[in-house]
Amino acid sequence: MLQLFRNFFKSKFGVVVTLVFLAIIGIAFASSDVMKSNMGSISGGERVAVVGDEKIEASDLRLAANNGLNAARQQDPRMSMQAYVAQGGLEKALNQLIDRSAFASYARQIGLRASSRLIDSELLKISQFRGVDGNFDRKAFLAVIRQQGLSEAVVRHDMETSLLARQLATPVMLSPVLPQSLGQRYSTLLRERRHGAIAMLPSSVFAPKGGPTPQQLAAYYKQTGSSYIRPERRVIRYAIFGDEALKALPAPTEAQIAARYQRDKAQYSAVERRGFTQLVLATQADAQAISTAVNGGKSLDAAAREKGLATAKIALLTQADLSTNASAAVAQAAFATKTGAIAAPAKGGLGWYVLRVDTIDKQAEKPLAQMRPTITAALAQEQRRAALSDLTAKIEDEFDGGSNLAEIAKQLGMTVASTAPVTADGNVYAEQGKRVPPQLNSVVKTAFEMDEAEPQLAEVEAGKTFVIYDVADITPSAVAPLADIRDEVIAAWKRDQGATLAKAAADRVLARVAKGMPLLAALQAENIPLPAPQSVNLSREELAKLGQVAPPLALFFSMAEGSVKKLGDNHNNGWFVVQLADIEPGKIDAADPVIADTLRQLSSVAGNEYAEQFLAAVTAQVKPERNKEAVAALHAQLSGTGEN
Repeated sequence: MLQLFRNFFKSKFGVVVTLVFLAIIGIAFASSDVMKSNMGSISGGERVAVVGDEKIEASDLRLAANNGLNAARQQDPRMSMQAYVAQGGLEKALNQLIDRSAFASYARQIGLRASSRLIDSELLKISQFRGVDGNFDRKAFLAVIRQQGLSEAVVRHDMETSLLARQLATPVMLSPVLPQSLGQRYSTLLRERRHGAIAMLPSSVFAPKGGPTPQQLAAYYKQTGSSYIRPERRVIRYAIFGDEALKALPAPTEAQIAARYQRDKAQYSAVERRGFTQLVLATQADAQAISTAVNGGKSLDAAAREKGLATAKIALLTQADLSTNASAAVAQAAFATKTGAIAAPAKGGLGWYVLRVDTIDKQAEKPLAQMRPTITAALAQEQRRAALSDLTAKIEDEFDGGSNLAEIAKQLGMTVASTAPVTADGNVYAEQGKRVPPQLNSVVKTAFEMDEAEPQLAEVEAGKTFVIYDVADITPSAVAPLADIRDEVIAAWKRDQGATLAKAAADRVLARVAKGMPLLAALQAENIPLPAPQSVNLSREELAKLGQVAPPLALFFSMAEGSVKKLGDNHNNGWFVVQLADIEPGKIDAADPVIADTLRQLSSVAGNEYAEQFLAAVTAQVKPERNKEAVAALHAQLSGTGEN
């Protein structure tokens, strides 16, 4: 039900939650040293914003955009910075930096503080900064932040900002207590039923039959170029090898075999193991009575049941194992008894033990002659594994020394193979269903972080299979040339032109309906074949069961009774005309438990809404200043349309 409310009464509180509960790693990696010495209003080309006493530099925004790109790549590994910026990523990153700086600045204005000791206590909670003993390790802390190119001052400043935001926003976000009447009113919405119709005016019906002029096509391509950004592609060159790359190794010597036999002699000595049925009693008298009864002909299980007890099966154990599990006395008695007999009761760790010997397994000593083949094979395998480890270490040293992939492959007697151009998700570019070979799945991510012709070695199967690889023919993410996608752009232009005409037609239909004409007649008045309107008769509960709510239905359930509205398709496929004819109010009993559930959910939503409004008020109070020219310059750099 909460999801249903969010669909229709959605709150944009994500920024607030992020501000309050950001982990230090996420904050620090998304920003840089904002503790700059320069003060005053925006003046330099490198400063993108001033928020109270906080300065946001272009370097801060660039790093925040990089962090946002990395997050976006968790969903789509092919995402490039150019595509991320085209989708509004840079503006989103700037807004988040401004919001968190506004919170921190306002908090300081009203006297809130985050002391060094409080910052220390927060750093102690972060698992990335802990050593092997689980405690805070300053060396680990410094290593992590230096790996990201950060200073301790940056991390502590970001932690201070997070703590100030938490102090400000947490009280505001506490779920408010809402009146019962509000819960009942919203609960009735679940039972509400709506009647009406939805008509579609497809762009294809209105699209021009002919294509655009060269000038029109060029202008449209320039305007919509961000829609045709191709992902970065790379060719991965590789060679896969295992122990077949090793030269013939000498067989284990007799001395090595003898030494290994002596090392593991305990494994080859004669050994006796026994299995038992066990009964443990509290006193010696009880144990002796059971033993006497069994020796008199009664079964151990029956004698145990008469006492309200149960026996237990004990798997094969050596005398030493039984001594550890029970006691030396118990083990001595058990191993002095014949198969099927009851051992003399003896005291152990849990009480007095009565054991019946079920099985005896005796293994004779295994002499060196018998174990030689097994030991020889084990030593040979260890030698090959060690030799393979030495080989991979040597390869890495040669790579570090400047050797290239072809040279190392030649030494291994292997041929270098190449993939077709692939994207960061491992798929072959422009070839549906084709991927890199399975052995390369684990190296694709690294391959897209490498420079060209800088070979690497990676383990494919632990201790068995390895791959050496590098990247070549890197094709950066960029807008596809018009010549390559001419037909696609022409189709999009036609669809866009059709959508413009469909919108005009939707306006005419709305005007006719407003004058009292039925929706079907208003559509037919266009004198062009259009799909008939689809009747809608749904309750909110039924709508929730549909899962993903289509935009026209979302609009249908947010309109006033008797109204008609239009809605454009997000992909220029046409326009919808949505007519809501009638609303049947829902009915709900005052004692229905759904009301209490609704109130709890609404309280959470209301708390988030309060926090969002509070953030907006704080930002307005602080009055941030933006350097539009600096932001535009960074936008051009990251999108590839300006100088780097």
